[in-house]
Amino acid sequence: MWKEGTIGIPGEKEVKKEYIAVHYSIKVYDEPSKFGINHGKISKLQLKQNGEIVANYDRGWDIRPTTKEAEIALCILLNQHN
Repeated sequence: MWKEGTIGIPGEKEVKKEYIAVHYSIKVYDEPSKFGINHGKISKLQLKQNGEIVANYDRGWDIRPTTKEAEIALCILLNQHN
């Protein structure tokens, strides 16, 4: 099943930006798979920040998380769906 949404990652206080939006699109299966992230249920994932792809997984890493916010969003998604 495909799921899409936005995760608000708290920004740095010095920048005075409350949240940084990370948009996600993931394909989640009912059962874990050898093709999933960490052999889990998420087999496809794309994270975007300011319209730019900051992480992409399609049965393997094409683009590992390139920002701190992408790393945090990935952890949240793995915790919720994997």
